[in-house]
Amino acid sequence: MIQLHYNPGSANLAPHILLHELALPFEPVPVDREHGGHKSAAYLKLNPNGLIPVLRDGDLVLYETAAILLHLADSHPRAGLAPALATPERAHFYKWLIWLTNTLQPLLIAYFYPDRWVTEGNAAGAAEVKARAEARIAPLLDQLEAQLAAQGGPWLLGADYSAADPMAFMLCRWTRGFARPARSLPRLQAYLQRMLKRPAVLQALQAERLPQPWI
Repeated sequence: MIQLHYNPGSANLAPHILLHELALPFEPVPVDREHGGHKSAAYLKLNPNGLIPVLRDGDLVLYETAAILLHLADSHPRAGLAPALATPERAHFYKWLIWLTNTLQPLLIAYFYPDRWVTEGNAAGAAEVKARAEARIAPLLDQLEAQLAAQGGPWLLGADYSAADPMAFMLCRWTRGFARPARSLPRLQAYLQRMLKRPAVLQALQAERLPQPWI
């Protein structure tokens, strides 16, 4: 059986949503991050980086959220959660999934963990990192807003829901405490509300016992 090692509200939310979207039986395995469970010897055997999530699918042990999403989409092609291989649509799918994980997510990590980028005890430096991260995220949310406008469809890639949508939803959700959150942009607001109407999204949010407001 598939196992998803997770911590509520962490980067596991996107694959958690996709597992429900695919209606796959899986075992959620909580990782006690507050008490260092992600740095335990047992967990580091699964992911030497000590990051969450990890997916076990039979003998396959996989980390990196985008890789997990791609694996789930590709191993269940009938669900149509990724465009056909070697098509322009597939190329754009890769582009947006990688943009989300390589461009937007690192700035969000800097916002939430600014102390990682300064010397220990440098509170002023950490505050500056956090402020600069939030400022740099603002135009990226504008880019998502423009993408939704350009596509003219309900989902990130247009008419068809894909494995990139749970990733976009998760990262937009992380901005809910910002001065200018994703929900403040009209098309993103409507997009996030559409996501919240999907049963798989609600199942994952409720399973992780995440408090409202969700976005």
